[in-house]
Amino acid sequence: MTYRKPARTTTRRIPRILVAGLLVVIAAIAAALGHQLLAPSSPTASAPTDVPRGEHRGALGDAVPSTVWPAHGQAAVQIGQAQIQAGPNQHAAPIASVAKVMTAYLVLRDHPLRLGQDGPTITLTDADVADTDRRRRQQESVVSIAAGERLTERQALQALLLPSANNIAAVLARWDAGSADRFVARMNATARSLGMTHTRYTDPSGYDDATVSTAADQVRIVDRAMRLPVFASIVATPSATLPVAGTVHNTNRLLGHNGFVGVKTGSDDAAGGCFAFRAIRWIDGKRTTITGVVLGQPGHNQIAAALAAADEMVDRITGRSRRQAPPIPDRPQPTLPPRMGRKP
Repeated sequence: MTYRKPARTTTRRIPRILVAGLLVVIAAIAAALGHQLLAPSSPTASAPTDVPRGEHRGALGDAVPSTVWPAHGQAAVQIGQAQIQAGPNQHAAPIASVAKVMTAYLVLRDHPLRLGQDGPTITLTDADVADTDRRRRQQESVVSIAAGERLTERQALQALLLPSANNIAAVLARWDAGSADRFVARMNATARSLGMTHTRYTDPSGYDDATVSTAADQVRIVDRAMRLPVFASIVATPSATLPVAGTVHNTNRLLGHNGFVGVKTGSDDAAGGCFAFRAIRWIDGKRTTITGVVLGQPGHNQIAAALAAADEMVDRITGRSRRQAPPIPDRPQPTLPPRMGRKP
C-alpha cells in the first residue's frame, strides 16, 4: 500500500475581527442552549411538584383541573396508579368513621382471610354489652349484641364497615392487640410507614375528634386496604346478616351505581360529611380505577353531602355531565336517633 501526501492547498487569511465576531456568536448560542438544558432543575422550573395547587398532574398525563375539587372541605384523588393528587385546603381534620378503614386493614393484616373464609370466632362478653350500652347512650353508631354471641372475623368486619359499628371497632381492637391503646399505637405506626405524615389516630372508630388526617393521607390507606380482596369484597356488599343484630345495611348509597365499588362513609359534627371511595370508570377508552377521599362536607345530611361531592368529582374527572348522571338511589339505612351528633 502506498501513501500519498495530500496536495498542499492555499487558504485566504480570515481577518481577526471576523474571527472574534464568530466566537461571540458561538458563545451566545452555547449560553442559550445551556440555559434551556439547565432550566428544569431551576427553582422556577415547571416540574410536577411546582404545579399550582388545584392543578396537580393526572393519571393520563393531564393536569387535574381545579374545578374537580368540591367547593367545601378537602379532597384528594388517585387515578389509576398515578400519584395522589390533593385539592386545596389540605389540613389535619377529624375524619369520623373513615378511620375504620385503617382498623379493618390492620385486623386483616394481622389475621388474613381469603375470599370465602369466615375466620376465627370472637365471643362477646358482658363487658362488651356494657360498652355498647354506654356508646348507645352517647348516640354513637352501634349494632346490637348479646353476651355469649359469637361473631366470625368476617362478620365483625361487616359490622364495622357496613353499618359502621363503633362498639365492634372496640371489640376488634382488643381482640387484635389486647387493648385499644396498643391497637391505636399500631394504627399510628402503620400510618407513619405509609407516609401519612399529617395523620394521628386516637381511637379505632373515629369517634374521637382528636383522630385527624388529611384527604391525601387517607387515600394512601384506602388504596392499601382495597388491595386486600376480603376488604374489597366486604365494602362492596350492600347488606349482611349478623347473629343478634340481624340484617345490617351499607351506609354507602352510591354502591353499585355510577361505577362505585366502595369504600366507607363517615360523619359527625366536627368532621362534617366524609367519604372514602373507589369508582371504576372508562377514561379515554381505558377501564380506570379512581380512588378518592372527601372530608368536611357541610349540609343537613352530611353523609348525603359527602356522597354527592364524591359523585360529582368522579363525573368531572371522567368528563361526564351531571345532567346525565342518575340521582343517588335510596337504600334502607340503619335506624338512628332523631338528633345524632355522631353518625356512621
